[in-house]
Amino acid sequence: MFDTTSGLRGRTILTGDRPTGALHLGHLAGSLSLRVALQESNAQTVLVADLQALTDNAGQPAKVRSAVREVMLDYLAVGLDPAKTTFALQSGLPALAELTMLYMNLVTVPRLLRNPTIRTETEARGFAGGVPAGFLCYPVSQAADITAFDADLVPAGADQAPLIEQTNEIVEAVNRQAGTRVLRRIDHLAGAAPRLPGIDGLGKMSKSGGNAILLSDPPEEIRRKVMRMFTDPGHLRVEDPGRTEGNVVFALLEAFDPDRGEVERLAEQYRAGGLGDMVLKRRLDGILQELLRPIRERRAALAADPGAIDAVLRTGTELARGRTETVLDRVRDVFGLATRRTRRFDAPVFTALP
Repeated sequence: MFDTTSGLRGRTILTGDRPTGALHLGHLAGSLSLRVALQESNAQTVLVADLQALTDNAGQPAKVRSAVREVMLDYLAVGLDPAKTTFALQSGLPALAELTMLYMNLVTVPRLLRNPTIRTETEARGFAGGVPAGFLCYPVSQAADITAFDADLVPAGADQAPLIEQTNEIVEAVNRQAGTRVLRRIDHLAGAAPRLPGIDGLGKMSKSGGNAILLSDPPEEIRRKVMRMFTDPGHLRVEDPGRTEGNVVFALLEAFDPDRGEVERLAEQYRAGGLGDMVLKRRLDGILQELLRPIRERRAALAADPGAIDAVLRTGTELARGRTETVLDRVRDVFGLATRRTRRFDAPVFTALP
């Protein structure tokens, strides 16, 4: 489901999600499985980006707050291990907000407006009356997140490449102003898995689109969603030739069916005619039930002790706070500001204050 990670060792990785709801199959194929593999030989931090979730959910703070624990349950249920991966809550790290403010002085509004990811996401959300300033500055906030952990590798979808590029522009601006390397450049690791389509065939699988199979869905809900999946509207009879392109059932079989040869054989038969949609849907249902059953069971067991989930996030956030403040000190020094490290509060600008 993703690029091999066998050659990746000793990297400092920052990744994460905005908590706006439980995670789904698209996350599993696109990022979660990759993170589980990366944690074995790298220093990985997963950031629960609740502040960034508010950039387009400011009117629904309760939704974001409740989703924090839902996302944490999904993380742990798929195999992310607190002994190997640090989990941190964005709003618990004040250094990130200050770094964002400092970096905003190095980025122009026209540059933010040219960011392809921001343009695409702005159109998708259909902001009425203009784009919230917080959302427009999302790339700057993400740059603060990445650099605050001294990360040098960010696994993310191909659509995130413009955000990584803008992060490196900010890194270069800070280093240029300092005259030395204060921040590290970031490499982008794009997984091989394509973005999964929604069950309705209309765009990508997403929580907000209501077209996703959640990792926490019960068996009957998985089955119901599979049976509703978009296939080929021109494939009216079993003997009719069918199209596999744009066919959601085949997209998910290609992503999750371990028998690659059988998937290719079924695709050939479907294109030639003589294979019904229900045969494919029953196969996919069986595969997804087997895939999600252990995840769902682990999730239910973890949910029985919410205090333990909160403790994992609290411990990781406290650890991350020290790391991020160290980086903030370096950046504050570049801007001529007082730091914890140098304790420059006896500088003239302070002694002259009344």
